[in-house]
Order: sequence, then structure tokens, then C-alpha cells
Amino acid sequence: METQMTGTREKIKKAYVEYVLTKGVQPPSPYLLSQLLEISESDFYAEFNSLEAVQADLWLGFFEEARAKTEAQEVYPGYSVREKLLSFYFTWIEVLKRNRSFVLFAAKGLRQGDAANAQLRPFRSAFRDFVGELLREGRSTGEVASRPLVMDRYADGFWVQAAFVLNFFVKDGSRGFEQTDAAIEKAVNTSFDLVGPSAVDSILDFAKFLYQNRN
Repeated sequence: METQMTGTREKIKKAYVEYVLTKGVQPPSPYLLSQLLEISESDFYAEFNSLEAVQADLWLGFFEEARAKTEAQEVYPGYSVREKLLSFYFTWIEVLKRNRSFVLFAAKGLRQGDAANAQLRPFRSAFRDFVGELLREGRSTGEVASRPLVMDRYADGFWVQAAFVLNFFVKDGSRGFEQTDAAIEKAVNTSFDLVGPSAVDSILDFAKFLYQNRN
């Protein structure tokens, strides 16, 4: 991990990442990880209730880092909500690139299309809150249409989109992950056309892109 980590919680996360990257497997138990850190097992359980919880916190950390960096940009307040989500995704992918070896390891535990996987739950909750804020802003600016029967499901759709972006990045073999960048643009443009006034052109363009990049 590139971010500096301090405190027991952060030391546990760092040790977990180092273990999986050097051994290629998850530590066999919290006890072993605690021994490597020269802390008591009770110290581990004071921070995490399982090894899976460590991994979940790492996914959440990637999101929180990307959101903080995105919102810290001077130009961010002047962006449309579409641009704000695009900016987040591009920043998130940069964070994932710096941690790609761990991301590839952790992604093995994700069933394809399983957006509700346990290790992603804290990230999912935080992402939905973030998107909810963007959608509320979008309704106030007219970028997001108010559709009472489906509006409450918008956040679910955007979470599926985030899972799609992650899966695309994991599988992307293009130079500089340029196809992931293209996928982000097409996915976000399509989604905002769907929640906004018009959808047909973006849907057709996105469908063509997916066909050309099918695995």
C-alpha cells in the first residue's frame, strides 16, 4: 500500500496486504497475522472481527481515498453531477492501479456480477451514499429526472455500474488501461442519459462498445 499507515488498525491492514502479495494466499488465521505483527490476538479483534473484515476495510479505503482526492480538486464544485462521477471513477481507477496486485488477488474472491459480495459491503454502502448525494444535486439542477416509480432504484443501478467498472479494470489488458477509461466514459454517459431526458443514442453506443470488448 502506498498510503502511510499508522496505528494498530493500519498496521494490520498493511501486514495483511504484504502477506497476500508475498504468499499469494490470505493469512491462515488472525492469530498468525498477530504473531507476525508481534501483537496479541485480542489486539487484532479489537480492530477487526475477521480477516475478511480487513479486506473489506481495504476496499472501503480505496473508495474513501478516491472520493477525498476527487472532492479536493479546485474545479470539482463547478462540475456537473455527470462530471463529478466521471472524475471520481478516474481517480478511483488511479488508486486501484497503484494497488493493482492486491486488487487482482482480492478480485478472485468476487463472484462475477456479485455486486453484494460481503467484502464489498462497506464500500457499497459508502458509494451509495456518495451517489445519493450526486443524485439529489442532479435533481436540483435538472440533470436527473424525477421519476417517482423508479427514482429510489437509481442508486442500485449506479452500484452495478461501479461493479462493472471494477470488473472491467481487473480484466483490462490494454496499454495504460485505456479501455477502462473508455468504459467509464460510456457507462457514465449512458447512465446519466437514462436518468435524464434521453437514452437511445448512448445505449446503442455502449452496447457497441461492450460487443467490441467482449471476453
